Amino acid sequence: MLDAAHVKPLTAFRFLAAFWVVFYHYWPNLSAGPAPGVVAKGYLGVEAFFVLSGFILCHVYLQGFGQGRFRYGDFLWNRLARVYPLHLATLLGVGLMAGAAGLLGIAVDQNMLAWNALPANLLMVHAWGLAPASGWNHPSWSISAEWFAYLCFPVFATAAWSLRKRPFLAVGLALGLIAVLYPTFERLAGFPLTEATIRWGALRIVPCFAFGCALHALWRSGAISGRIAGPGAALMGAAVLIAVQTGAPDPLIVMLLGGGVVMLAGLASAGSSFASQRFFVYLGEISYSTYMICIPWKILAVNVALKLLHIEGEQLPLYAWVVIVAALIPLSAISYQLIEKPCRQKMKAWANARQSRPLPQSAPKKHSFHTSLSGLSPRSSDTGERPQHVETDENPLGFPGRCRHDQPVAGFRRGG
Repeated sequence: MLDAAHVKPLTAFRFLAAFWVVFYHYWPNLSAGPAPGVVAKGYLGVEAFFVLSGFILCHVYLQGFGQGRFRYGDFLWNRLARVYPLHLATLLGVGLMAGAAGLLGIAVDQNMLAWNALPANLLMVHAWGLAPASGWNHPSWSISAEWFAYLCFPVFATAAWSLRKRPFLAVGLALGLIAVLYPTFERLAGFPLTEATIRWGALRIVPCFAFGCALHALWRSGAISGRIAGPGAALMGAAVLIAVQTGAPDPLIVMLLGGGVVMLAGLASAGSSFASQRFFVYLGEISYSTYMICIPWKILAVNVALKLLHIEGEQLPLYAWVVIVAALIPLSAISYQLIEKPCRQKMKAWANARQSRPLPQSAPKKHSFHTSLSGLSPRSSDTGERPQHVETDENPLGFPGRCRHDQPVAGFRRGG
């Protein structure tokens, strides 16, 4: 069975999902008319990432969990190292950007610097209904949702481990959860679950994460052979395009996205080189940075372009719009190389150093538990985790967007 670093088509898929969301948010600055169906459904890129998150985390950690080698502290520290440094950096960046605008006399949406929401943002609980406003770097609501799933991972893993030999039952139960929860939530809340961000974002991830765990069991069982995976991936891709273009119900599109995920994984296990080239894999690796900076960059770049081009309104000429969207790729690479990757490595090295620190002479040589970080170092011998480079495939996967009920900062759109 491949380790997570070699499920390369899924890494490339993250890039496609990222730019699906980007087009959804940036489209109103190109055209005032209705967006094409494939763009209008771009908020579902969030769900694609949530499914991927459940799949990959089960792939990396489930075996160790079932064999008693899983250390919860290690797991949470690795997750924190993966998402928190860039989250903190973008919070600071948005604050500086809003402060600079204020000094220049430029009006700033009052929610952008919602100080009463800052504690929840710092603790990554702002998608749990604990933030009074959708402010700061609003896209990070999905990181808060991911953090909820990370904290609950032992629950997901217990269910996944117990159903690992019955993968079709696991997938059936996950599909049933999607089919029941989505319409039930909409009837009770008055809006779709796929539009939930700061109020119900923690719930939004649950069916998708569970679906990803179930799809991992199906893939690991060997049911998705190379003979099936190729045509299956093409079929699922075509089905997703048709579904989004025709405005199919969101739960159906989520199911089809999950089918695409497991088929792409099947291609990888069959030895296919599809979407496994270094360039595409790297684009997937920087997709978290794309996610975290896309809305701050949009607010900054679009406003500057409108001023420089003396344009009234919000629509940009095509060439300016393309330049702004394309600039996300090098900006994401810079963010990844200068902030995301080195900070993650430093946090892991710090934990390893704490674990390897010699005990005082008077301390006994044998312990039944760890006393300092409660096993927070990413030691593969304790967790069943793959080597450090595997982390590039463990994406938190939410993407920016909003629900009209969440009082978003100007520049955000619903759902994604």
